Amino acid sequence: MDYLNAFLCGGILCAIGQIFIDKTQLTPARILVGYVVTGVFLQAIGVYEHIVAWGGAGATVPLTGFGYNLAKGVERAVGEDGWLGIFTGGFTASAAGIASAVLFGFLAALLFKPGEKR
Repeated sequence: MDYLNAFLCGGILCAIGQIFIDKTQLTPARILVGYVVTGVFLQAIGVYEHIVAWGGAGATVPLTGFGYNLAKGVERAVGEDGWLGIFTGGFTASAAGIASAVLFGFLAALLFKPGEKR
């Protein structure tokens, strides 16, 4: 059942993004930023934790999950370090994911020949 919930949650988030692409004049970059901000907002009001409990990886892998991770890191750091945690919490919580993305992007650039399409 966990796999089905993850599939449904991730699918719903992707379908919403596709609707925004098809029906609005928003650029994909603005939609992606909106997803991150939505994840932060939903975590701030206490809703996204319930979505993660239901959807698992379907809720934590998309960009809303990145926003959720940032907000959760800031919340934890503020509890431990006080107001300084506002500036450090998001970086600490997301460091492993960002470092992995940079590393795998670098490896992909080494393995494949980038170039313009003709």
